[in-house]
Amino acid sequence: MADLKKLAEEIVGLTLLEAQELKTILKDEYGIEPAAGGAVMVAAGGDAGGASAEEQTEFDVILKAAGASKINVIKEVRAITGLGLKEAKELVEAGGKAVKEGVSKEEAEDVKGKLEAAGAEVEVK
Repeated sequence: MADLKKLAEEIVGLTLLEAQELKTILKDEYGIEPAAGGAVMVAAGGDAGGASAEEQTEFDVILKAAGASKINVIKEVRAITGLGLKEAKELVEAGGKAVKEGVSKEEAEDVKGKLEAAGAEVEVK
């Protein structure tokens, strides 16, 4: 078993670029998605009961489908995220992607309302 304290110190000491690279490796090679805020969620095992006992304070707004008015949804995504036209279009067409991550419940509900008004199917996690 690895020395967990040493591992924790190494993770804390990562630069932003190194942390981004670690996130990519964990996602692509091991299927582990990062939690909102940058901490890594364990894909299997762990104490799931203890984590769910705490009230969730950060939410992700997931665009499930663009719906019939894709152009309106792209415009709304651009307004919400500040992305360029090409990036917003790719996000909308991909589906199942996060529009906003790690936001408060109020902001998540506001974003969800705007996207649904534009015709999108949205989920808040």
